[in-house]
Amino acid sequence: MNKNKLDQLMLANVNSREALNSETFEYKSLFLSAVAPDPHNARFLPAKFMEDEHARQFTSRWLTKNQLVEMYDSRDHVLIGKNCIVNCFNYGSAQWKKANQTLESVLELAENISVAEIIQVPTVYPLEHGKYQILTGHRRFFAMVYSKGYDSSAQFKVYDAKPLLSKVKQFQENASRDDLPQYGKLQAFLSAMQELESLSLAKLKIGEKKLTVKEMAANLGISMGSFDNYNVLTRYKCVIEAYEQGLISLPFINVKKIVKQVENQYYSEFDKTLLTVTDKAEINKRINAKLTGEKLPVKPREKAFRIKPIQSIETVKMLLTHNITEVVDEIDWHALEWGNRKAVSDILTKAIEILDSKCKASED
Repeated sequence: MNKNKLDQLMLANVNSREALNSETFEYKSLFLSAVAPDPHNARFLPAKFMEDEHARQFTSRWLTKNQLVEMYDSRDHVLIGKNCIVNCFNYGSAQWKKANQTLESVLELAENISVAEIIQVPTVYPLEHGKYQILTGHRRFFAMVYSKGYDSSAQFKVYDAKPLLSKVKQFQENASRDDLPQYGKLQAFLSAMQELESLSLAKLKIGEKKLTVKEMAANLGISMGSFDNYNVLTRYKCVIEAYEQGLISLPFINVKKIVKQVENQYYSEFDKTLLTVTDKAEINKRINAKLTGEKLPVKPREKAFRIKPIQSIETVKMLLTHNITEVVDEIDWHALEWGNRKAVSDILTKAIEILDSKCKASED
């Protein structure tokens, strides 16, 4: 959903005083083939699902991997069916490895499902034509397909409609799970914050106070300290990209320290109180270099011009109130090479010496 549409929807609900967290739901048995994952969820895995017969034929070696890939057009996807998972990403690629990490936890969960019922069933909401989309419980759904088969049915918690703060609900679940990749948590935080910022804006438009930081943290179900961690880490794109690409796996608190250190150094170096877009882009580069070990090109510092101590107050007065190139006519200013720092420095020293002697002569 784009931001303008989200803002309008949030305003309409706040205006009508509808309770934002009072969505009604019931538990239903649904065919797994009627349920689709949410491609924008941090838990999303690019997956396609096999009919039970095709899964059986593959595990019995009557179908090859290439035949399945062609049949389901599943390149750069993972195929999931009963007792069957096929990683169709390029072998050894970053996406292939990332998918494998998720699949390990799916298989572990599927093993548990095969011997016991799911305590917390996936939540879904209705789409068109009798279809449903997952709100929370993506791994559980994948595990159910693996354990029971795509043509089977299972219990779901079904909302009457898509919850208005759906990304907030997803974050609440994802933030509490240690097995979710750090990149997924950061993405989930950004999506949830977009909804909360729209809600805050809507409250302002009807004359209410906007959400405080404390209220936002409470809505997300995290402490103020955790909220600050997420807020700092999502300020710069390079942090999210480093986690996404597997370049770092450091705890959030460690990376937060790096970000704050680079920011503070930049504030001090350039005597800044507020950061412009250009400043943030430069800080992003510096943080990226710290995280990846990349060496940034060192800009050569130009030496400052130094002049000899001036003894006479009259000389200072002449420098500040007159055009030195007119007062000191003993120097051929037109012949001076202004691009030559040494030549300029020498001439400046000579000019001050001449001014000093002139001032002394006039005093005598």
